[in-house]
Amino acid sequence: MVREQAGRVLGANLRALREQAGLTLSALARESNIAKGTLSQLESGTGNPTIETVFSLSNALGVPVSSLLTERTDPDVVLVRSRGLEVLSSNAVDLRMLRRMDVTDRVLELYDQRVRPDEVQHSEGHPGREHVVVTSGQLRVGPPESPYELGPGDYVCFDARRPHVYETVGGPVVSVLMLEYPADAGPPTLGGSCAVPASRKQPREKG
Repeated sequence: MVREQAGRVLGANLRALREQAGLTLSALARESNIAKGTLSQLESGTGNPTIETVFSLSNALGVPVSSLLTERTDPDVVLVRSRGLEVLSSNAVDLRMLRRMDVTDRVLELYDQRVRPDEVQHSEGHPGREHVVVTSGQLRVGPPESPYELGPGDYVCFDARRPHVYETVGGPVVSVLMLEYPADAGPPTLGGSCAVPASRKQPREKG
Protein backbone atom coordinates (compact mmCIF):
# COMPACT_ATOMS: atom_id res chain seq x y z
CA MET A 1 0.00 0.00 0.00
CA VAL A 2 2.85 2.42 0.87
CA ARG A 3 4.60 1.71 -2.44
CA GLU A 4 1.36 2.13 -4.39
CA GLN A 5 0.63 5.47 -2.72
CA ALA A 6 4.19 6.70 -3.30
CA GLY A 7 3.96 5.63 -6.94
CA ARG A 8 0.77 7.62 -7.40
CA VAL A 9 2.34 10.72 -5.84
CA LEU A 10 5.41 10.42 -8.07
CA GLY A 11 3.27 9.83 -11.16
CA ALA A 12 1.06 12.86 -10.53
CA ASN A 13 4.02 15.11 -9.76
CA LEU A 14 5.99 13.88 -12.77
CA ARG A 15 3.15 14.51 -15.19
CA ALA A 16 2.42 17.97 -13.73
CA LEU A 17 6.07 19.04 -13.78
CA ARG A 18 6.65 17.68 -17.29
CA GLU A 19 3.61 19.54 -18.63
CA GLN A 20 4.61 22.68 -16.73
CA ALA A 21 7.99 22.49 -18.46
CA GLY A 22 6.29 22.05 -21.84
CA LEU A 23 7.95 18.67 -22.46
CA THR A 24 6.50 15.66 -24.23
CA LEU A 25 7.32 12.18 -22.94
CA SER A 26 9.76 11.78 -25.84
CA ALA A 27 11.52 15.04 -25.01
CA LEU A 28 11.80 14.15 -21.32
CA ALA A 29 13.11 10.73 -22.27
CA ARG A 30 15.91 12.40 -24.25
CA GLU A 31 16.71 14.88 -21.47
CA SER A 32 16.77 12.26 -18.71
CA ASN A 33 18.15 9.26 -20.65
CA ILE A 34 15.17 7.23 -19.39
CA ALA A 35 13.13 5.16 -21.83
CA LYS A 36 9.80 6.65 -22.91
CA GLY A 37 8.02 3.45 -21.88
CA THR A 38 9.52 3.67 -18.39
CA LEU A 39 8.39 7.29 -18.08
CA SER A 40 4.89 6.32 -19.15
CA GLN A 41 4.78 3.65 -16.44
CA LEU A 42 6.03 6.12 -13.82
CA GLU A 43 3.39 8.68 -14.77
CA SER A 44 0.68 6.04 -14.51
CA GLY A 45 1.89 5.15 -11.02
CA THR A 46 2.93 1.60 -11.94
CA GLY A 47 6.71 2.09 -12.23
CA ASN A 48 9.39 1.14 -9.73
CA PRO A 49 11.84 4.07 -9.65
CA THR A 50 15.40 3.79 -8.35
CA ILE A 51 17.48 6.56 -6.79
CA GLU A 52 19.24 7.04 -10.12
CA THR A 53 15.91 7.38 -11.96
CA VAL A 54 14.55 10.00 -9.57
CA PHE A 55 17.74 12.05 -9.64
CA SER A 56 17.86 11.88 -13.45
CA LEU A 57 14.31 13.22 -13.58
CA SER A 58 15.17 15.90 -11.03
CA ASN A 59 18.10 17.05 -13.17
CA ALA A 60 16.14 16.91 -16.43
CA LEU A 61 13.21 18.89 -15.03
CA GLY A 62 15.36 21.29 -12.99
CA VAL A 63 13.45 20.67 -9.75
CA PRO A 64 14.35 19.34 -6.29
CA VAL A 65 13.85 15.63 -5.71
CA SER A 66 11.15 16.41 -3.16
CA SER A 67 9.05 18.06 -5.87
CA LEU A 68 8.72 14.60 -7.41
CA LEU A 69 8.24 12.58 -4.23
CA THR A 70 6.08 14.58 -1.83
CA GLU A 71 2.63 16.07 -1.59
CA ARG A 72 2.81 19.69 -0.50
CA THR A 73 1.25 20.29 2.90
CA ASP A 74 1.83 22.82 5.67
CA PRO A 75 0.62 21.38 8.98
CA ASP A 76 1.65 22.86 12.35
CA VAL A 77 3.12 19.54 13.47
CA VAL A 78 4.72 16.91 11.27
CA LEU A 79 5.17 13.38 12.59
CA VAL A 80 6.76 10.88 10.23
CA ARG A 81 6.94 7.15 10.98
CA SER A 82 9.75 5.39 9.14
CA ARG A 83 7.69 2.26 8.61
CA GLY A 84 5.29 4.26 6.46
CA LEU A 85 7.89 5.64 4.08
CA GLU A 86 8.70 4.44 0.59
CA VAL A 87 12.31 3.32 0.23
CA LEU A 88 14.35 4.50 -2.76
CA SER A 89 17.18 2.04 -3.33
CA SER A 90 20.31 1.78 -5.43
CA ASN A 91 23.13 -0.75 -5.42
CA ALA A 92 24.54 0.64 -2.16
CA VAL A 93 22.11 3.16 -0.65
CA ASP A 94 18.56 3.12 0.76
CA LEU A 95 16.84 6.50 1.18
CA ARG A 96 13.65 7.42 3.02
CA MET A 97 12.48 10.99 2.61
CA LEU A 98 11.44 12.38 6.00
CA ARG A 99 10.64 16.00 5.23
CA ARG A 100 10.81 18.83 2.70
CA MET A 101 11.22 22.34 4.13
CA ASP A 102 10.95 25.57 2.16
CA VAL A 103 13.10 28.07 4.05
CA THR A 104 13.24 31.58 2.53
CA ASP A 105 15.25 31.13 -0.68
CA ARG A 106 16.33 27.54 0.07
CA VAL A 107 14.68 24.13 -0.13
CA LEU A 108 15.87 21.49 2.34
CA GLU A 109 15.13 17.77 2.00
CA LEU A 110 15.78 15.50 4.96
CA TYR A 111 16.45 11.77 4.45
CA ASP A 112 17.13 8.72 6.56
CA GLN A 113 20.05 7.16 4.66
CA ARG A 114 21.41 3.63 5.00
CA VAL A 115 24.57 2.57 3.15
CA ARG A 116 25.28 -1.11 2.60
CA PRO A 117 28.79 -2.61 2.70
CA ASP A 118 30.71 -4.12 -0.23
CA GLU A 119 29.22 -1.71 -2.79
CA VAL A 120 30.05 1.82 -3.93
CA GLN A 121 27.36 4.36 -4.82
CA HIS A 122 28.53 6.64 -7.65
CA SER A 123 26.80 9.92 -8.52
CA GLU A 124 27.70 12.05 -11.53
CA GLY A 125 26.34 15.07 -9.68
CA HIS A 126 23.05 16.93 -9.29
CA PRO A 127 21.94 20.43 -8.23
CA GLY A 128 22.48 21.64 -4.69
CA ARG A 129 24.63 20.69 -1.72
CA GLU A 130 24.68 17.52 0.35
CA HIS A 131 24.94 17.56 4.14
CA VAL A 132 25.74 14.20 5.77
CA VAL A 133 25.83 13.23 9.46
CA VAL A 134 26.85 9.68 10.34
CA THR A 135 25.10 8.14 13.35
CA SER A 136 26.69 4.67 13.21
CA GLY A 137 29.44 3.00 11.20
CA GLN A 138 32.26 4.45 9.11
CA LEU A 139 31.51 6.16 5.79
CA ARG A 140 33.58 7.46 2.90
CA VAL A 141 31.77 10.20 1.01
CA GLY A 142 32.70 12.98 -1.39
CA PRO A 143 35.00 13.32 -4.41
CA PRO A 144 35.89 9.89 -5.85
CA GLU A 145 39.60 10.67 -5.85
CA SER A 146 39.72 11.83 -2.20
CA PRO A 147 36.55 11.13 -0.21
CA TYR A 148 36.09 12.24 3.38
CA GLU A 149 36.00 9.50 6.01
CA LEU A 150 33.30 10.02 8.63
CA GLY A 151 32.57 8.23 11.89
CA PRO A 152 29.63 8.55 14.30
CA GLY A 153 28.83 12.21 14.95
CA ASP A 154 30.93 13.49 12.03
CA TYR A 155 29.45 15.91 9.49
CA VAL A 156 30.40 17.00 5.97
CA CYS A 157 28.85 19.33 3.41
CA PHE A 158 29.90 19.49 -0.25
CA ASP A 159 28.85 20.75 -3.66
CA ALA A 160 26.64 17.97 -5.03
CA ARG A 161 27.00 19.12 -8.64
CA ARG A 162 30.39 17.44 -8.82
CA PRO A 163 30.87 13.64 -9.01
CA HIS A 164 30.80 11.97 -5.60
CA VAL A 165 30.68 8.54 -4.01
CA TYR A 166 29.33 6.77 -0.93
CA GLU A 167 31.17 3.74 0.46
CA THR A 168 31.21 2.06 3.86
CA VAL A 169 34.35 1.14 5.76
CA GLY A 170 33.55 -2.31 7.11
CA GLY A 171 29.94 -2.78 8.14
CA PRO A 172 26.72 -0.93 7.30
CA VAL A 173 26.27 2.80 7.91
CA VAL A 174 23.28 4.70 9.26
CA SER A 175 23.30 8.41 8.47
CA VAL A 176 21.19 11.50 7.93
CA LEU A 177 21.31 13.16 4.52
CA MET A 178 20.07 16.68 3.91
CA LEU A 179 19.88 18.00 0.34
CA GLU A 180 19.94 21.77 -0.02
CA TYR A 181 18.64 23.49 -3.16
CA PRO A 182 17.94 27.07 -4.15
CA ALA A 183 14.19 27.66 -4.10
CA ASP A 184 14.11 28.31 -7.84
CA ALA A 185 15.96 25.01 -8.45
CA GLY A 186 18.79 26.83 -10.19
CA PRO A 187 22.44 25.96 -9.54
CA PRO A 188 23.68 26.74 -6.02
CA THR A 189 26.13 29.56 -5.40
CA LEU A 190 29.67 28.28 -5.09
CA GLY A 191 31.88 29.37 -2.23
CA GLY A 192 29.18 29.44 0.44
CA SER A 193 30.03 28.72 4.06
CA CYS A 194 30.09 24.99 4.63
CA ALA A 195 31.72 23.05 7.46
CA VAL A 196 33.99 20.18 6.36
CA PRO A 197 36.48 18.01 8.23
CA ALA A 198 39.96 19.49 8.39
CA SER A 199 41.64 16.41 6.94
CA ARG A 200 40.87 13.87 4.25
CA LYS A 201 41.83 10.24 4.15
CA GLN A 202 42.71 8.61 0.90
CA PRO A 203 40.51 5.68 -0.16
CA ARG A 204 41.88 2.21 0.21
CA GLU A 205 43.02 0.46 -2.91
CA LYS A 206 40.80 -2.42 -3.79
CA GLY A 207 42.56 -5.65 -4.56
